[in-house]
Amino acid sequence: MVPPTTLWLVGLSTIPLALAGSPRYDAIFQNSLPLAPIATPASSTNVNGQQIDFYEVTIEPFQKQVYPDLGPANLVGYNGVSPGPTYYVKKGTQTVIRYHNNHTDDSVVHLHGSSTHTPWDGWPSDHIHYGQFKDYYYPNNSTARSIWYHDHADGITSTNCFRGLIGTYIIYDPEEGKLGLPAGKYDIPLMVNDKMYTDTGDLVSIANEHNDFIGDTMEVNGQPWPYLEVEPRKYRLRLYNTATSRPFDLHVEQSNGDWLDFQIIASDSGLFGSPVASNDVTIAMGERYEIVVDFSSFANQNLTMKNAFHLGGQGLAQFDNEDLIMSFVVGESVADWSSNDVPGTLNENIAWPQDLDDVDHVFRFQRGGENSWTINGIDFDDINNRILARPPQGSVQRWRLVYAGGPGFHPVHVHLVDFKILSRTGGSRVVLPYESAGLKDIVLLEPGETVDIEAHYGPWNGLYMFHCHNLIHEDHLMMASFNVTRLEALGYDNVESLDTPDDTRFLAEDWSAEAYSNDEIQGRLNWLGNLGAYNERDQIVTAVAAYYSDNPNPPTETSNVPEAGSVQTQGWGQNWQNHRGVPGV
Repeated sequence: MVPPTTLWLVGLSTIPLALAGSPRYDAIFQNSLPLAPIATPASSTNVNGQQIDFYEVTIEPFQKQVYPDLGPANLVGYNGVSPGPTYYVKKGTQTVIRYHNNHTDDSVVHLHGSSTHTPWDGWPSDHIHYGQFKDYYYPNNSTARSIWYHDHADGITSTNCFRGLIGTYIIYDPEEGKLGLPAGKYDIPLMVNDKMYTDTGDLVSIANEHNDFIGDTMEVNGQPWPYLEVEPRKYRLRLYNTATSRPFDLHVEQSNGDWLDFQIIASDSGLFGSPVASNDVTIAMGERYEIVVDFSSFANQNLTMKNAFHLGGQGLAQFDNEDLIMSFVVGESVADWSSNDVPGTLNENIAWPQDLDDVDHVFRFQRGGENSWTINGIDFDDINNRILARPPQGSVQRWRLVYAGGPGFHPVHVHLVDFKILSRTGGSRVVLPYESAGLKDIVLLEPGETVDIEAHYGPWNGLYMFHCHNLIHEDHLMMASFNVTRLEALGYDNVESLDTPDDTRFLAEDWSAEAYSNDEIQGRLNWLGNLGAYNERDQIVTAVAAYYSDNPNPPTETSNVPEAGSVQTQGWGQNWQNHRGVPGV
């Protein structure tokens, strides 16, 4: 591959690319698609009728031979693999995942797409230092969905994810199995991203990038340009964009160049009401879409997944083969015809928020300085002003997201909630049918665009984040906070307050053999289970709905929320005043 010296982005000036480009890769479509190992619980317990599965994971460096004639790439993975183990968790089964950091760099884990209490949500300075572990406690009581876990450490998220700290986490619902969608070996997660390698076979460093990183080597599940052998029947493909800065527009191309029609059945927050027919899907960094592809008419043929996303006025001319993603090698016969349907109705229970006419907040995403990115002119180091919204628990708010400056793209991720995309104006695009067919946790802002979204802010109260999921922008502070404020009048008894990310009860701990003993682990699970952290979700949702239905004058954002300073300092130690832990800043 011979990359250019500059990278052109849509409607913007050139960005110098201080990377030499990868060595030529001669094995395109010659290596099979790897599938991550399935995570299995180390133990399981029952606390007050609630099943809790316990997992142990080690964050550790490893080496992988990417180029057969060069040296290995130095990577970091969960249990020494990347992507990390795939979790298949039954809806309603709670999980506690113990992450032990055996790597010299700090780490934080975010379960992206989970409505997790804030002490376990992956606040960027809630570090697991080298030699420490942290127990993350997850509810898994949302709708069935394709979510993922990845590093979220302040200032080094892009580097940690680029080097391998990503993995899939699938919440399944047995009720969904009755739909007859492709399942088992016909249901495949595909984590798509782009990398770049040095002439020694190692990954390049992206630590000094300030704008964007666009790689020249397309990988799926950690393998450059793989192939997958499939049977001539339907497959469910769970698409994840895990790239640093590159959106994709994915399609499946026949040998004659025609694009194959497929059905999009789900996005970030689960199944659509009904399938959306398309022959391509645009997927931004952090987004997920699920498609069903029917290979039944292509026995003994090869099809190619390609990328048609234009990064500049000259199309995809930046790097050789960046339009290629993977190959499907279709066999001659089908071993199992069960679970081969896509019904016209998929989901009749999408929790759509009510439509609002008034906009509660306008957030402008733009450059803040030579090496920083901001939201409304504020970066995440501005601890006195970074809480930009304070929605009362259970309220619906309409947010307006504005692309106010680049370069690059701004996929906006809101933690905790599922949101509805209402409108897109200002650019060349509208809201695409598959964007509005289900609830989301990420929406792509392209240059010049304004997008309106709305969401229920709950079920939990507490301090959460929203940010750009272009990981270079995220590392350079394009993040802000919102505080979901508690409604004291609700008719439920929340036993524990779990509303601050620095709760000292749940911070990382130094590794010890005793902490990993069976007795200590069982005691930890009993303690967490007895918090009742997630057991009252249904009661809370019901109480919130009744409260807003019965109260003609519910609290507004300005009527029941403490001042920003008191929200940020309440119960927080000095190091938590500055998310980088720098005293006096």
